[in-house]
Amino acid sequence: LRKAVRDRLLSADREASRRPANQRVRMVGTSHAIGEALRLIDRAAPTPSTVLITGESGTGKEVAARLVHDKSGRQGAFVAVNLGAIPETLLESELFGYEKGAFTGAAERKVGLFELADGGTLFLDEIGEMPAHMQVKILRAIQERKVTRLGGTKGVPVDARIVAATNRNLEA
Repeated sequence: LRKAVRDRLLSADREASRRPANQRVRMVGTSHAIGEALRLIDRAAPTPSTVLITGESGTGKEVAARLVHDKSGRQGAFVAVNLGAIPETLLESELFGYEKGAFTGAAERKVGLFELADGGTLFLDEIGEMPAHMQVKILRAIQERKVTRLGGTKGVPVDARIVAATNRNLEA
């Protein structure tokens, strides 16, 4: 077991060393739970599937999301957003962007986080904090692979893999 763990860590080190220093992420530990988490990450990463990561606060959900992105082979950026930290009134414009003149103060076009993550991964942290009316808009963006900026009339194609995380029991 020690040899397998050592080999796994060396393999992860080699993979991480190919990335710039500011982008290296590693999950550290030797417990059964960490091993199972790494196996799940390895299985999910190469698929195009949307991923939901659950767990208590401080358990490394964002680290797991970054590993899914790093191991996915996607060339675009990893864009993280904490949905609980964005006021509900700004959430739609942050995620989808807006066109010049869409509302008072919209002096120029703003690209949303979905577009910033094009070709990469959009990490929606604290998805359980998202208002219900936004869930419908997010679902449509995921299904259609298009977003419409506020004030816009055309959908913008987006190829962003979605990884979401929550510490809430969503089934309850």
